Amino acid sequence: MKKGVDYIGVGVGAAIIKNGKILITKRGKKSKNEIGKWEIPGGSVEFGETFREALIREVKEALDIKIEVVELLGICDHIILGEKQHWVSPTYLCKIKKGKPKIKEPEKCEEIGWFSLEEASKLPLSIVTLFDIKALQKKFPKGLSNFK
Repeated sequence: MKKGVDYIGVGVGAAIIKNGKILITKRGKKSKNEIGKWEIPGGSVEFGETFREALIREVKEALDIKIEVVELLGICDHIILGEKQHWVSPTYLCKIKKGKPKIKEPEKCEEIGWFSLEEASKLPLSIVTLFDIKALQKKFPKGLSNFK
């Protein structure tokens, strides 16, 4: 049985903000879905984990950084019709507590970068990240430099 395919999967994402920019990663060839799209970091919630615990673990595994989870940004119905997948995906606003992001799972993440909301909106984004960028634009109409 596969999460998101045989039953609805639960994922979680980190909108990591620093110096007025958001960290976005490019999905690699062995990603579960939306290969080649740009997305905020995150991953699946495992049995017994809270959203925050899963998010901290997933970001550490993927990017070797420790994050502080600040607040819930929103929840996306991540329905990928073309891939016959369905996920429920909350996204949290986050800060880096320790470390500098680096790719630890190159088969799942091909590239990373820091982007303004305007720059990010021009990338080929995953469904969840498109939802998140719109939510960030609404929450921070003057840009991410207002995030403290």
